[in-house]
Order: sequence, then structure tokens, then C-alpha cells
Amino acid sequence: QVQLVESGGGLVQAGGSLRLSCAASGSFFSIDAMGWYRQAPGKQRELVARIISGGSTNYADSVKGRFTISRDNAKNTVYLQMNSLKPEDTAVYYCNADIYRRFLGSPSAYWGQGTQVTVSS
Repeated sequence: QVQLVESGGGLVQAGGSLRLSCAASGSFFSIDAMGWYRQAPGKQRELVARIISGGSTNYADSVKGRFTISRDNAKNTVYLQMNSLKPEDTAVYYCNADIYRRFLGSPSAYWGQGTQVTVSS
């Protein structure tokens, strides 16, 4: 069983910062890409940032220059540093990882349970 456990959400004022963490645990061979998505009320889930195992990253245009994604492969953990937060960043943030359960085969996508980020104006 593979689990992704998120932490770090909360309530912050506009202009503030938060750091999200997501740790993968369980039995697996390796992790490929890891990322963060978010879903605001009444909206579709959207990609926020993604990082592959080699370290290359991509970001949604709305967060470029404000958010930074990073990962610690030794800890199977991905982080999202969020600075200069805006009310429109308010959403449930979900961790995602493409995980190889075995040496051969294709990776499977796993999701965390979500963590609420609320930015007040």
C-alpha cells in the first residue's frame, strides 16, 4: 500500500507564506514525477507545479515567481513553498506522485487526501 500524506496547509493573510509537504510511504520501487494540484470551490482541479525525478520543474502561469516546488528523493518528499499568497490561491491542495510499485511496468498515479489553504484579504 502506498500513501501520500500532506501537511502544512492553513489560514494566512494575503502576502504571507506557507510551505506544504507531502511524504510518500509504503512499498514501492521508485517515484517518477511529483506535483501539487489545487481545487477551489466550483472549479476544476488544476496543476500548480510539478517536478520530475531529475529535478526539472513546471508551474502554472498564475504561480510563477511566487511558488517553488522542490523534492528530497532520500525522504520521498515533495515541498511547495508558497510566497506572496493571494486570496485567489485559496483552495484544497492535493499532492500527486507517479510511483513505480515494481522495477518493471508503468507507474501508477497516487493522490494525497488534500490540505486546505485559505488566504484572507
